[in-house]
Amino acid sequence: MAAPEEAKAGKGVTATRTAPPTKKNNKADESELLTVPDGWKEPPFKRDDNPKGLLEESSFATLFPKYREAYLKECWPLVQKALNEHHINAALDLIEGSITVTTTKKTFDPYIIIRARDLIKLLARSVPFEQAVRILEDDVACDIIKIGSLVRNRERFIKRRQRLIGPNGSTLKVRKVVLDTMKNIHPIYNIKTLMIKRELLKDPELRLQNWERFLPKFKHKNLNKRKEPKKKNIKKEYTPFPPPQPESQIDKELASGEYFLKDSQKKRKRVEEIKAKQAEAINKRQEERNKAFIPPKEKPVVKPKKATSETKIDIEVIKEKVKKAKRKKLGALPVEEVKLKMATVKKKKK
Repeated sequence: MAAPEEAKAGKGVTATRTAPPTKKNNKADESELLTVPDGWKEPPFKRDDNPKGLLEESSFATLFPKYREAYLKECWPLVQKALNEHHINAALDLIEGSITVTTTKKTFDPYIIIRARDLIKLLARSVPFEQAVRILEDDVACDIIKIGSLVRNRERFIKRRQRLIGPNGSTLKVRKVVLDTMKNIHPIYNIKTLMIKRELLKDPELRLQNWERFLPKFKHKNLNKRKEPKKKNIKKEYTPFPPPQPESQIDKELASGEYFLKDSQKKRKRVEEIKAKQAEAINKRQEERNKAFIPPKEKPVVKPKKATSETKIDIEVIKEKVKKAKRKKLGALPVEEVKLKMATVKKKKK
């Protein structure tokens, strides 16, 4: 029986064929073929599955930015150690700014070179080594999504990209969430549907049914108002007639009668106009200079009022006011209320 990893065989790799299905296999239950037993794991690919190794050498290379050079220098011994365990050679070229991975004669897993390619891509894209090295495991996969060309406006691109960054700088790993976020659909909607699907998987009755009736349906609403431009171009009303032709200098002279004057008269008229303009300018300048010599308006002096004999202080009136204030502060009742209470008390005794 062929191993599951034989489907990964690429260029220069021998792959065995599985035996044709028998009649017993055809009669097997479809439900048994579709369902996977709980706790089942794909067996790891070992040396016995491909004892002869690979026929040809294959390699991959990728470029990395300049700011990533210092980090790659530090973690490069760990990268080589992780790849040597799978018999893969790695080379770091700091002059060209590239990383290269190649297979060796001892390499037996045909798909490990693809995982090594993904490892160097993740390292070049600022993924830490501790997370990137997990791609060498069989049950881990990665997907690099290019989002630079999905949104034209730079400000919108930055805002929507910020929604993808989770706690502690971790990025969401679902492709649909990323693409929908770039289409202005908030990731919380897709995360909610994933949470509902996880709960539905726990129920054995609903496991094989359609889940559309349970999933929420969100309507896309664009609430952002369009920014109005500062300068509005107002369209003129359409008229089939062309605009009137502007008057020429000869037409203006004919209308004013200047056309029929002699050259000497025209020159005299121009000189008079120039002199009139100069006289107006001189008058304006003289007015501005004279403003500095104009005195400001003085405010009228207010004379103090003399104290009259009528406004003398009455000491007795002030004493009575002070007594009343003291009674109010101490909580004493006025004289009239005290007399009324005394009269009522006497009537009750009689």
